[in-house]
Amino acid sequence: MTVMQTTPADTARTAPADICAAPPRRHPRPDGQDRYTISEVVAFTGLTAHTLRWYERIGLMPHVDRSHTGQRRYSNRDLDWLDFVTKLRLTGMPVADMVRYAELVREGESTYGERRELLESTRRDVLNRIAELQDTLAVLDRKISFYGMEGTTR
Repeated sequence: MTVMQTTPADTARTAPADICAAPPRRHPRPDGQDRYTISEVVAFTGLTAHTLRWYERIGLMPHVDRSHTGQRRYSNRDLDWLDFVTKLRLTGMPVADMVRYAELVREGESTYGERRELLESTRRDVLNRIAELQDTLAVLDRKISFYGMEGTTR
């Protein structure tokens, strides 16, 4: 039996209690490969080539290697970074803050405190938006329930 044919382990016992504590989901990448063209990265991430080039121009991806012909060559580390940047975009973090975070990462360990503050601020914003969405969901549920009862009484 090959590794691909094995049954999955019992994840109930091995999964962390906090889903956020789990490692990030990895992109579907070919085994043993660590250099990708821009078109491959587009396929892996769902981002457009225009977005990838823009990220590079504004400083979110300043470290992308180039082949001897000048073609971009992304690494697995680049794909991990893009996954994180995509998560930051989903939080609603302003692009300027994402660029600032990238600058802080490049500056090294001495910026851990400032990075943490930036992420904590974004986390507060996300929690506020979640609360707003939960309130909105409650209103929708009440309306749906109302119309469900009205439909059965006529």
